[in-house]
Formats: sequence, C-alpha cells, structure tokens
Amino acid sequence: MASQRDVRNRIASVQNIRTITRAMEMVAAARLRRAEARISALRPYAHALRKLTRQAAEAAGAVPSLPILTPHESVQRVGLLLVAGDRGLAGAFNSQIVRAGVAAGHESQADGVEPVYFAAGRRPASSLAFRGLEPAESFTGFSDRPSFADARRIADRLMAAYIDGEVDRVDVFYNGYISAISQVVRHERLLPVHEAAVIAGVGSEHDTLDEALTGERDDSPRALVEYEPDPDEILGQLVPDYVEVSIFRALLESTASEHGARMTAMRNASENAGVLIDDLTLEMNRARQAAITQEIMEVVAGAEGVS
Repeated sequence: MASQRDVRNRIASVQNIRTITRAMEMVAAARLRRAEARISALRPYAHALRKLTRQAAEAAGAVPSLPILTPHESVQRVGLLLVAGDRGLAGAFNSQIVRAGVAAGHESQADGVEPVYFAAGRRPASSLAFRGLEPAESFTGFSDRPSFADARRIADRLMAAYIDGEVDRVDVFYNGYISAISQVVRHERLLPVHEAAVIAGVGSEHDTLDEALTGERDDSPRALVEYEPDPDEILGQLVPDYVEVSIFRALLESTASEHGARMTAMRNASENAGVLIDDLTLEMNRARQAAITQEIMEVVAGAEGVS
C-alpha cells in the first residue's frame, strides 16, 4: 500500500491537472461561441451563393467548358483534403478525419486510383507523415481562427492542381459541427464542380440545414431572371467563389467542431479527475486509519507487557 505522503502528492497532482482542464474547458467554450457566430453569419451568404450558382448553371443549359467545371477524361489521381486542427487534446476530433481520409485513399488505390493528400492543420499533416503518406502540401497555423484568405489560398492550390492535371478529382474531409458534443465526419466532392451537389442538382446536408435556418427552399417559385452578361460568363465568375466559400465553410465548421470537442474532452477529464481524487482521498483515509489502528495496538501491547 502506498504511503500517506505518496497518496497526498498524487491528490495534489490530480488537483493541479483538474485546474488546467477546467481552464481549458472555459477557454474552449468562449472560442466555441465565437465560432458559432461566424458560422451563423456565413450560412446565409453560402446558401445564396449556392442557389445563385445552381440557377446560373440551369440557365446556361450545357455546362460551360471551364477547366474546374469540366471532368477529366479519366481519373488517375484523386486529391484528398483533410481538414483538422493544429493542436490535440480534443478527443477523436483529429484522428477520425485522418482515419476517414486514409480509408478513402486505400479504397482509391484498390480501384487503381492514386491518392494525393493535402492537409489543413498540423495534426493531419503530422499523422499522414507518420504513416508514410507525405502530403503534397500542408496549410497550418490558422485552425483556431481561419480567415477567408486562408480558404482562398487552399482553393487556389487545389484548383491549380486540378487544372494542371496534378489531380483528376478533389474530395474534402472535415468535421461537420452539429453541437458541442456532436461532430460528424463529412466527405464532399469539391472538384470538378460539375460533379458537386451544387451543379449536379443533388441536395446536400448544407442545403437542408440552410433551408431550415433561412426559411427558403430551392424548389420555391422563382422569378424570371435575365442575365447580363450571359449565364456562361456569370457562372465562370461564380464557380471559383463557390469553391472558396465551400472551403471556408469547411474550415469554420472544423474550427467550431474542434472547440466543441476540446470543451467536451476537458469536461470529461475534469470529471474523471474528480472521481480519481475521491478514490485517492478514500485510499489516504484508509491508510491513515490503518496507521492509527496499528499505533493503538502497539500501545495496548506495550501496556500489557508492562503489567
């Protein structure tokens, strides 16, 4: 049995850890509120841009011959963008994105398609490198508060890779934010945009969520729209913006998910520390009681020996 001093030192150590985890929980909660506000501010714009892009594509009829709209003749290499965080201590937030991306890469290899990894965040970049899957490019240093400039830099790199033939398709993996205790891994097609939900006419999770929040539906009656210049040219301007906004939204969703996961993980750590402190306190009290009982027995035995 450990001595009282050892148990007392362990209790002090766990109490110090609980103080840190409680502070980290409060910081994550404050950052989560700001991240939620940024997502709420972006959703109406993203929904309007998606709706306008879909309407312009319908008005254009045949899909214009834009490089990022046109599918490649064959898919030999697929780009996989893994969006996660720069730091840990957030439960399975980072690891589940890496697992999903690596699993998709293995599926692509089974189909004879070579995966090319891109990482947004230090954790996915280091995890891929550790597995021997060095990413083609990493984007780090902004996971706590991503800006639109960060999204534009990632979008420019991915669009250039697609146009130059470095990859024939681009998919993105990120944690979709539902609540502070619930984040779901999302896998979306980013390029070519012709195969994305916005052009293909397939409703996405974002469409359903945005319609619920804004009260607007894409199947509602539409006014007659006259395009000036023609829809093809307008679509050529909208599509790059759509790619940038899609990545920016993925970054914001990932940031909110990271703060929510970290807040939950730190709360669980604090609760577990409390349980451990109670167990150690009980162990210390038992040790103290055993020591007192032993001293009493020694006194009684000494008194009997004298008499």
